[in-house]
Amino acid sequence: MIAVVRSDRARGHVPGAEIWLGTRTPGTEVPERIDVIEAALADWPVIEAAPHDDAVLLAVHDHALVEHVRTIWARWGDYGIDRVVPYLFPTAGMLGDLPLREPLAPHAAAGRYCYDTMTLVGPGTWEAARGAVDVALTCVDEVGDGVIYGLTRPPGHHVTRTAYGGSCYLNNAAIAAEGLRRAGHARVAIVDIDAHHGNGTQDVFYARGDVLYASVHVDPGAGWFPHYAGFADETGIGQGVGANLNIAMAPGTGDMRWLDAIMGIVERVMDFGATAMVISLGVDAAADDPESPLEITQSGYFRAGELLGALQLPTIALQEGGYHLPTLGSLVRATLEGLGR
Repeated sequence: MIAVVRSDRARGHVPGAEIWLGTRTPGTEVPERIDVIEAALADWPVIEAAPHDDAVLLAVHDHALVEHVRTIWARWGDYGIDRVVPYLFPTAGMLGDLPLREPLAPHAAAGRYCYDTMTLVGPGTWEAARGAVDVALTCVDEVGDGVIYGLTRPPGHHVTRTAYGGSCYLNNAAIAAEGLRRAGHARVAIVDIDAHHGNGTQDVFYARGDVLYASVHVDPGAGWFPHYAGFADETGIGQGVGANLNIAMAPGTGDMRWLDAIMGIVERVMDFGATAMVISLGVDAAADDPESPLEITQSGYFRAGELLGALQLPTIALQEGGYHLPTLGSLVRATLEGLGR
């Protein structure tokens, strides 16, 4: 039976809302996600996350980003706003050839490190995000030759080396992959089955040849987040050429073509010669999910787990998306049961 690594700190992050098209809307990445997943896996063995230092975290993310996420809530001024939300973004279009400077005002710094208005920071955000890092690294410690599941919240695959967004604050999957490399695995595969492309994970490893990033996701060219990344012609640069695979799916794809894409990823992982695997386990492609355009069924997720489990690699599955609370737990369990067969 697959062990579940968890942390009480996960519930501390309460987004409060999302700012979507300039409008305050209810948040979907809520603490109750933890409750329904833990209830669905209540009969599985549990491991409490152990504390880890920042060495692997800082190998994945720039120190300035980590310090911003750690301190921005304490520095946030009395603006009459109950969460940190950016209003100004120092894009290349704004700065041109000018240097990117560190702003003095916290309300300006918010847009220096966060690339959207959806990903709000509150009083418990840092503790939860840092707890998720400890979950990921505890999975590295405990995986051995088997399969282990990390109940990471908040999710992480949208966080780049230098910026956060997409309801993510630190990149748990990238940190786990780097941890596996440092533990002696020569080549690590990250397989991302979340409904949305993990632009952050791709960014972290895009120029590296020792970590394969392979993602199946809804087509960003059809109008889906992250819009600017996740296309088939993004195959890596420098030493990373060929170590990035994006398979973009049309909205409404369904199980058959989605599972065909998973099979293609399995073949790529085999060709890559991976000695360990990290799965970004988002289940928001499910038919009932409010973020879902792909209409994947529970049996589809079970089969995806089986296909990936057939690789028989040391495997860490980390939670990413999945927002329909009535079905979230059963979808996660089905995927893990397939993975552990």
